[in-house]
Amino acid sequence: MRIALVDSGIGLLAAAAALRRLRPDASLVLSADPDGMPWGPRTPEDIAARALRCARAAAAMRPDALVVACNTASVHALAALRAELEPGIPVIGTVPAIKPAAASGGAFAVWATPATTGSPYQRRLIEEFAAGARAVEVPCHGLADAVERADEAAIAAAVKAAAELTPPDTTAVVLGCTHYELVAARIRAHLGAVTGAPVTLFGSAEAVAAQALRRVGAPAGADAPASGGLTVFASGERASLPAAALAYAEGRFLAAPRV
Repeated sequence: MRIALVDSGIGLLAAAAALRRLRPDASLVLSADPDGMPWGPRTPEDIAARALRCARAAAAMRPDALVVACNTASVHALAALRAELEPGIPVIGTVPAIKPAAASGGAFAVWATPATTGSPYQRRLIEEFAAGARAVEVPCHGLADAVERADEAAIAAAVKAAAELTPPDTTAVVLGCTHYELVAARIRAHLGAVTGAPVTLFGSAEAVAAQALRRVGAPAGADAPASGGLTVFASGERASLPAAALAYAEGRFLAAPRV
């Protein structure tokens, strides 16, 4: 079994690591666009074109499914990707975990890129799934870029700035950009220090990984032999995992030698 993942950058590591945990025997194809990252400020047409370029490189590896491990691309490119690849290759998008955050019962915030914050797409999700819970949209200026560079000082500054925009009675935070899941522990610790109480984080990686396996009819099997390979594309060309990926537990996990 082979599953491909597409993102502007290393935000796809969280979903890829979730897939590897669920199915260690699955081969993974990671296709990112470091030449064009970040995608958020680009036009929808440019985002779709870049996502298609990444997807075509991955599709040449004949994956059983392709995961769009990027919230921005899921908004602007999912239809184009499905039109080109399906039904031959199922395409799975990423949706912010607003529904489970609302179900937790308290006030919650949605941390997202400035381009996504306040967008009709995100507002529609909140209206549809928030179920009356109070939700606040928080733009995280520079956080995705800082995570992409593994710039610790910039990550800390961006997390601090976003936390200052988050109401103190917030009990849950939706991580509305896949890059943010790589620094979830730092976000949780900082919010906890600010609010004085634990804050629950809701990401998308686990749900997206499970949905991808459902689409290919492959049940989770964490006891499968750890034999799956890893192929990396950067802006359409074969590459290695970028050095920044190894700054995160997910990247080191994926780069570890296979049995």
